[in-house]
Amino acid sequence: MAPVVTSVSPTQGAPAGGTNVTITGSGFTGATMVRFGPNGTTFVIVSDTQITAKTPAGTGTVQVTVTAPTGTSTQNVFFTYAPAPVLTTLTPTSGPTAGGNVVTITGTGLSGATAVKFGVNPGVVLTNTATQITVIAPAGAGTVNVTVTTAGGTSNALAYTYVAVPVPAISSLSPTSGPTGGGNVVTINGTNLSGATSVLFGGSPATILTNTATQITVSAPAGTGTVNVTVSTAGGTSNALAYTYVAASVPALSSLSPTSGPTAGGNVVTINGTNLSGASSVKFGSNAATILTNTAGQITVIAPAGPPSAVNVTVTTAGGTSNPLPYFYLAAPTLSDLSPHLGPATGGNTVTVFGTNLTLTNAVNFGGNPATAITVVSDNQLTVTAPAGSGAVVVTVTTPGGTSTAATGNPYYTYLGAPVLTSLIPSHGADVGGDAIVLGGSNLTYTDAVFFGGVPASFSAISDTQVVATSPGGAPGTVNVVAHTPAGNSNPLPYVYDPS
Repeated sequence: MAPVVTSVSPTQGAPAGGTNVTITGSGFTGATMVRFGPNGTTFVIVSDTQITAKTPAGTGTVQVTVTAPTGTSTQNVFFTYAPAPVLTTLTPTSGPTAGGNVVTITGTGLSGATAVKFGVNPGVVLTNTATQITVIAPAGAGTVNVTVTTAGGTSNALAYTYVAVPVPAISSLSPTSGPTGGGNVVTINGTNLSGATSVLFGGSPATILTNTATQITVSAPAGTGTVNVTVSTAGGTSNALAYTYVAASVPALSSLSPTSGPTAGGNVVTINGTNLSGASSVKFGSNAATILTNTAGQITVIAPAGPPSAVNVTVTTAGGTSNPLPYFYLAAPTLSDLSPHLGPATGGNTVTVFGTNLTLTNAVNFGGNPATAITVVSDNQLTVTAPAGSGAVVVTVTTPGGTSTAATGNPYYTYLGAPVLTSLIPSHGADVGGDAIVLGGSNLTYTDAVFFGGVPASFSAISDTQVVATSPGGAPGTVNVVAHTPAGNSNPLPYVYDPS
């Protein structure tokens, strides 16, 4: 039976050959040839199931075969000639003698890196792709060659320089004291602070928030008494500055302004009280607000969203959590209808507004113009005095819960010009009435009454410029004809009753 090849190890090597490979399978006793693709190579039969061979030069992926007097293996077991890695850049090209910084290496053929060396010292590989490797640089000194080794061989070298890092020095802390519970932000100024590895308050590490060469901000840890603050970098540990922990008082709230707002939140609320400095959270019920400003006596926040209900507002500092104050989330008002929907351009008429959530109404607008004399009749009804205006406008109602929209109901109001009469045809008729009289003029579309000497007449509004009325009976003589619309009475025109 012909030899059987089941695996080779390793499966990759340099194109120049010379890689030691172990071939596993069966039927190897008496083997006469081992080939990598078309190229034969030297080999040693270890046993009937194992051969060691040294790869010949080659390219690409080739089949590994073993030939014995019984035949040649046919299994698809392959070996790949991997190209040697090539390096193009290092970032950064220098670092501290203590190492520990991350260096990014770019190039080609970098997959499966088995070693990254800075001179003779290996770096710790963090990530590895075909075109990029990130490593933690080892300690070192001077300028060294960085190389990458893969199954394809060892790359070209790029220069990396170790530089002495100066010892950090700190000049000031702000503030120099804080609550025993920690959590407050402390700013540390100084020199050579870049790459801080730790900031200690006594023996407790702070959380580093920002870090430049001249300034670090940290969140202070909890502590008591007076402690030394130090900064450590690759260059060493700084001088110490004193920081004092002080017992914080429990915050107390006295007032909110406003005490209510929309369910969508987003409005600014001012909270007054004592011991409010260093607030770590302001909550409306269980929802956190966004803190805008914070002093010992006052906090301003953006209210979070909440359901239509009353919630407790509390402030938490290092001293604890305050007493609660009630805040009311209000549903936005809705406007469903108006009565009337028409009125004079001069305003001044009373309009009834219907809707929901109207109790706390603080403004009613006709278009952009505010109404006056707002009277809350119930949570579903208001009366207002319409302002002056023109055209068709949307009426809106505003409460602490928000402003109504035109999405529901019929919130439209139309301003009308006062009716004007310019002619009566005919201008006289029988005293028994019954004559058709054409009233000519303007702004007559919404005519709702016609009077002959104060006596109402039946009529039909034909257009904005014409109304046809039937004269009522009247005493012989002259009377005034007046047309009325929601904008008021027209000017009078004389009409003569002829005696029968």
